[in-house]
Amino acid sequence: MNKPSRVLTIAGSAAGGSAGIQADLKTFQELDVYGMSVVTAIVGRHPITNKNVHPQTIEAIEAQFSTANNQVGFDAIKTGMLFSKEVIEKTAELLSSIAIKNIIVDPVMVGKLDSKLLKDDAIDALKNKLIPLSTVITPNMSEASILLDDRKLSSVDDLKQAAIDLHKLGPDFVLVKGGRLEGPAVDVLYEGTTLTTFEAPRINTVNTSGAGCTYSAAITAYLAKGKSIHDAVLLAKNFITTAIEHSFTYTDQVGPTYHAAERKYGEAHSIIVQKDSVS
Repeated sequence: MNKPSRVLTIAGSAAGGSAGIQADLKTFQELDVYGMSVVTAIVGRHPITNKNVHPQTIEAIEAQFSTANNQVGFDAIKTGMLFSKEVIEKTAELLSSIAIKNIIVDPVMVGKLDSKLLKDDAIDALKNKLIPLSTVITPNMSEASILLDDRKLSSVDDLKQAAIDLHKLGPDFVLVKGGRLEGPAVDVLYEGTTLTTFEAPRINTVNTSGAGCTYSAAITAYLAKGKSIHDAVLLAKNFITTAIEHSFTYTDQVGPTYHAAERKYGEAHSIIVQKDSVS
């Protein structure tokens, strides 16, 4: 049999199932890759203590990575919520210890409702230890702003300049996601010479919990399957747009995207791609 490509997510476990490890594994399954996970923290708010993030030990993180590597191996690895400086440094050490072509860093810092998912002292470790190892980083507007010393981003031109400046941190590619802009949903990809924008229709819904995790997980899956970065982003953009279009909620809280939507409805969105050379 043709064995599926192998992908690992190193991220937090989201108890509600909409984001983090859960969103990544659902996406991997939908896109026919073999998904594995390293849980860095468990995210779930305790009803009495109100504690929201429950970190795992460095030993547990290292053990999970070693098990996945020894039993299966990797064609692509995605990182999500790492939470602390110590976890970021250990993750960078683990990634540096193996030969891996595709490393996707989703620099998770804030949640959908602006909940804090990265300690302040971890930002320098993220910028100096992990991002330089990456094939592509996928910050949303809030995360790009933080990585650029709280720069204000409010337009597509701002996203383009942010992508150019974030590329100086050392990744091969930067994808800045414009989910909080007005108008169409525009993302900007940059690799050092060309700015490529991907524009999709904006879906009018608040139920987008886990959208960023899902998007980067889809990119990871397509890279593992041998797609170019531009094709991976384009295909992942369609996947997440369809998932958002069919998003839902069970309560009065922000609900999840629907990971099975593309398979179930088979929709292809009109995504406009435009390239501009940078002098």
